[in-house]
Amino acid sequence: MDIRALGYLRLETTKLAEWRHYALDVLGMVEASGTTEDTLCLRMDDRSYRITVQAGGSDRLLAAGWEVANAAALTRATGELEAAGCAVKPADAAELSERRVQGLIHVTDPCGNPLEIYWGQAQDHTPLGTPYGNRFVTGDLGLGHVVLPAPDIEAALDFYENLLGFQLRDSMKLLPQAVPTAEEQREFHWMHFLSPNRRHHSLGLYPGALPPGIVHFMVELETLDDVGRGLDRMNAAGIPIASTLGRHTNDRMVSFYAQAPGGFQVEYGWDGLVVDPATWVAKEITADSFWGHRWNG
Repeated sequence: MDIRALGYLRLETTKLAEWRHYALDVLGMVEASGTTEDTLCLRMDDRSYRITVQAGGSDRLLAAGWEVANAAALTRATGELEAAGCAVKPADAAELSERRVQGLIHVTDPCGNPLEIYWGQAQDHTPLGTPYGNRFVTGDLGLGHVVLPAPDIEAALDFYENLLGFQLRDSMKLLPQAVPTAEEQREFHWMHFLSPNRRHHSLGLYPGALPPGIVHFMVELETLDDVGRGLDRMNAAGIPIASTLGRHTNDRMVSFYAQAPGGFQVEYGWDGLVVDPATWVAKEITADSFWGHRWNG
């Protein structure tokens, strides 16, 4: 399957006003056309949107949107999913209009995580005009990355690696206390990092359940100063910092993690590793970070 990138995320929230402040005033994203009283659409680049947050009765991930190149690629993806026994639902006209895409299918992974595979997203050719002059690293690398709960970690890895065609970049052992919601307790649990493109990972698979259906998502900034100023804004706004600034061992990202409205986190980072998929060798990492990333709680 020829998936190119993590294209967008769709979230539901009981705290839309908090999200508006968080995304626009703190993360430095831009309100996109299509925003309504009940839905906040967010731009990070020349795409019509990268994240939508809609008011609802819960705080959860509605869908991770994965991009393919064109209509033929979506047709092939549909056939491969159906041949593997996955239930595929084509989007209706209203959904295509709302997503601003030309083709889209719905499917869930083996752990029930909702996915949308699409092509032909509209662009917005007006200047981005971020509030602090910050710029996000996107392009063919996509939105950033998302970490999804995957209690059946073996089935999830097989689905993304062998069906969706993601490349396994590395894996890490987690102690049982780091996965209190695992389906069964073991001596350790594997967490996996994968990507369909040159970004070190576009997807993380966490081997436990989490009610919002998302562990965190990451957005990457062009400069370290952009990250530092973002950290200052988080502190000034009184937003809890989940993990201090640090540099990861796997993707070399310098980042911090902050609580987002709704029970999960946002990673705000710089200098992520871009790899050559043709020469990459999957590895086990044995530490989360070279330095920093001290977790609070």
